[in-house]
This record gives sequence, C-alpha cells and structure tokens, in this order.
Amino acid sequence: MQAKSSRTAMVLCMVVGALTLQGYAAPALAQAQSSPSASPAGSYPDKPVRMVVPQAPGSATDTLARFLQPDLARQLGQPVVIDNRPGGALVIGLENVARSPADGYSIAFAPVGGLAISPNMVAKLPYDVLRDFQPLGLVARGHMLLAASPSLPVRNVLELIDYAKKNPGKLMNASSGNGTPGQVSGELFKMMTGTDIVHVPYKGGAQAIADLVAGHVHIMFESLNSIAPHARSGKVRPLAVGSARRSVGFPEIPTMVEAGVPGYEASTWSGVVGPAGMPRPIVERLNQAINRAISSPSFLERFKSIGDDPGGGTPEEFGALIKSELAKWAEVVKRSGAKID
Repeated sequence: MQAKSSRTAMVLCMVVGALTLQGYAAPALAQAQSSPSASPAGSYPDKPVRMVVPQAPGSATDTLARFLQPDLARQLGQPVVIDNRPGGALVIGLENVARSPADGYSIAFAPVGGLAISPNMVAKLPYDVLRDFQPLGLVARGHMLLAASPSLPVRNVLELIDYAKKNPGKLMNASSGNGTPGQVSGELFKMMTGTDIVHVPYKGGAQAIADLVAGHVHIMFESLNSIAPHARSGKVRPLAVGSARRSVGFPEIPTMVEAGVPGYEASTWSGVVGPAGMPRPIVERLNQAINRAISSPSFLERFKSIGDDPGGGTPEEFGALIKSELAKWAEVVKRSGAKID
C-alpha cells in the first residue's frame, strides 16, 4: 500500500513538473520565434538573390545593373544573379517581380522608363507601380543628352530652336523607342520651345545612334551613359544635358536651362525595387547594402566612365522620386499625345 502511494506521489510530481516547465517554456518559445535572429528577416539572405533587369543584355539598364552586381553581392554575402527579362515596354520583367514572393530573393533593377514613363502609356498595366512595388534604393542619377548630327548646321540649343522654327516638320528626332525617356524628353522640349519636330522611334538605341552619326536623322535625346562614347569622339555634337546640373563626366556640356530653355528638366535614374509587402528588416538590409555598394571604390571606378552620378538615400526618398516622376511624365504624355503602339 505504501509502495502504491509512493508511486502515485511520484507521478503527481512529474505531472506538476512538466506543467511548470511548459508554463515557462511557452513564453520562452514565443519570445524566440518573435526575435529577429529566429525570423527569416534575421537570417536574410541565406541564398542567392535574383535581380531582374527588364531590358536586354547590353542595354543601358543592363550595364548599370552589372556595375552594381559584384558590390551588392559582396555587401549581402550572397551571389546576385542577373535575370534579363526584356519586352513589353519593360512590363514583362517588372510584372515578374511584382508577382514574386515578398521575401527579398526577387528584386528588380528598374529605370525611370519602367517606373514612371511607360506606366503612363500602357493601356492595361498588370500592376500599379505605387501599390505593387517596394522601393529599395536609388542607384544612379543620369543625364539625358540632346545631341545633334554633325551634318546639322547648328552649334547650340538656341540655333537648333531657330532652325526648327524656320523648318517646321522637317527635323527628325530619333529615339530608342516609344515610351522611352528619349521620346518624352523630346516631347517636353517641343512643348516648351514651340517647335514642330518629328519623332522617329527605333527598336533600340544602337541603330538610332548609328543613324544620327550617319546623318539620317537630325537630333536625339539619349541617356548619356549610352551615347557618351560618340559624344567624346565627336561623332555626334552634344548640345545640352536635360538635368538640373552638369554631368561630372562631361562638365563642358551646359544644362538645358543654361543653354536657353528655362525650366526644362529631363533626367534619367535607376534603382532597385522589390514586391510590395517585404518585411521592414529585409527592406533596410537591402537599402543598406545598395548604399554601401554604390559608395565602394570598385563601383565608382566602373561608374565614372559613363557620366552618371551615384544615387543613394532611403527607401522613402526613392519612393517619393518615383511618385513625383510618375505625375510629371503623366502630364507630358497627356499633352503630347505620345503613346506606345
């Protein structure tokens, strides 16, 4: 009888002990699950990160992405794999990222054309730029260069405006395609100067630049990082940059305002975005990595050859830039009637 009572007491002690341990363990487990080190964000990244480029290899956007790639990978401690997905006015690649899991392993390297221009020109966009993307960091601020064919008898912007007014509808403005920064920069120029210049879209910048060099077209608004070699060699005549300040790489080229068009500003920029809904720690981790990558000596060494300026800043600052540029180019597109066929 005494042995049975002892066994009962022992069982009761074990049950009470287990319940007591459970009482302490449950809060501890909950705390561990909520701690950053135990969350996916705390260990991010623990595998390669895919960076979608919505343009073809060799494009200006692809070049910038590949400038960023090695230093971003170094900062993250994981490979960054570039995934080129061109087509659809940059929509195909950006839609792929917008529909990807918001875990930080699918991001996009996106230019102004994809985030602020083509959204105003595509009738049925499969995403909302402000709703479906998380801005992560501004990588580069670039310059649109107004360049003229050497065969055109003008030496500066005022001479170009005078020539265009004396020859309405005869000047041809080449661009790398409909919905590109080159097209809308030209439309803004026409609106602000009261000139009649014909837009000639190409399927890519290389052929457009080649025809400008050959004199088959007369002028072109093109990103400086694409046309810089031709401007340096004298194959095209640089007239002005569209940005608010001169290019560090081409300090001798005036801004459009300095050249005689007050209030004109059209510049390029590129940055990294991810799907909406990304955890804040991952957003901050990527933003920190981007800012450190674009400040590294190796990135700056690669970067200085193209005449652009490094970006930087917070995700919120990049988001504000996207929002303001969307509104600005919406107005230009509406007034000019520019569209993507």
